[in-house]
Amino acid sequence: MIEVKDLQKSFGEAHILKGITTTFEKGKTNLIIGQSGSGKTVFLKCLLGLFDYESGSIAYDGHIFSKLTEDEKRNMRAKIGMVFQGSALFDSMTIAENVMFPLQMFTKQSKSEMQDRVDFVLKRVNLDDAHKKMPSEASGGMQKRVAIARAIVNNPKYLFCDEPNSGLDPKTSIVIDNLIKEITEEYQITTVINSHDMNSVMEIGEKIVFLKDGLKAWEGSKDTIFRTDNKVVTDFVYSSNLFKKVRKMYLEENS
Repeated sequence: MIEVKDLQKSFGEAHILKGITTTFEKGKTNLIIGQSGSGKTVFLKCLLGLFDYESGSIAYDGHIFSKLTEDEKRNMRAKIGMVFQGSALFDSMTIAENVMFPLQMFTKQSKSEMQDRVDFVLKRVNLDDAHKKMPSEASGGMQKRVAIARAIVNNPKYLFCDEPNSGLDPKTSIVIDNLIKEITEEYQITTVINSHDMNSVMEIGEKIVFLKDGLKAWEGSKDTIFRTDNKVVTDFVYSSNLFKKVRKMYLEENS
């Protein structure tokens, strides 16, 4: 579990995060959503330890990150997996070498142990025969699966995903959503996803934190989001006629 208390972050005179308090639960897909400029990217980078913040706290299973020593912070980072928006694969490395990279950075495993682990996670994301391919030979969906394999290769306790469906077609997006959800449940990871994809929210949003102008405007689940009367949320979520129809059907079925 990740616990956030009264998180404040500014850049100069720009107050970006204005006292966010929430929790992200273990074994669940936790989504951060909001319009551009809402603060969700800054929030994610604070959670990752990439940005310092003025006040408040972020605790990983009871350990407040800002109070850790440098060695303890390094050990904590080794427990974190990250799926970047553009996959961020190394062009000069094969897919297997990309996936092995975190093991080389954070572990003292032998080459054969690392290879076994790479084989295992590539099989887990249905890329059994992709070891020797270069990223340029892989489709967008395949690159995203490689990124997920790399993120989980070190058995992380925490998984962060920044717009994992960016640039993908709807069918591939569903595959990636389901894969992230399966891995989260299978390994009981605390997964946090920064997303603007409302299909993801409705499919896998077990915990949703909605940000507006640096504030937590609402939180709930994919089920309670159908029932909320919070205008800020409904204006954002139901801006398309499709989701208006989905909500109407849901409310009629559950009235």
